[in-house]
Amino acid sequence: MKIRHKFGLLLVDITLTFNGKSKLIENMVVDTGAARTLISQDIVEDVGLHVDLHDKIVTYFGVGGKEHAFRKQVDKIQINDFVVEQIKVDFNDFGYDDINGLLGLDLLLKAGFNIDLLNLEMNMNS
Repeated sequence: MKIRHKFGLLLVDITLTFNGKSKLIENMVVDTGAARTLISQDIVEDVGLHVDLHDKIVTYFGVGGKEHAFRKQVDKIQINDFVVEQIKVDFNDFGYDDINGLLGLDLLLKAGFNIDLLNLEMNMNS
């Protein structure tokens, strides 16, 4: 799949399914420095995904300091041909207008993606 190079970042699109409703989430940063995938909670409100009492609250530490997120199981995440079902993903108030989250190592490694920076492509091992 093609990777877009914009804002000095590597961007891809994913599809998230929650309670049977699917949503294309554009402009996810391919972030090999992020341990887990993190999605803006604002971008998924229209599929009914909100924090509730059963969600685990997690804390992230990074260059920007300390952030909190909620972890929720979703039906499915699809990245091009890669599909993973019943996976827990983190959501928070991401705070950026142009990007909607970070595609972290949890999903990048699970898919076995090879990232070709010369050709701006990301493909699964065959």
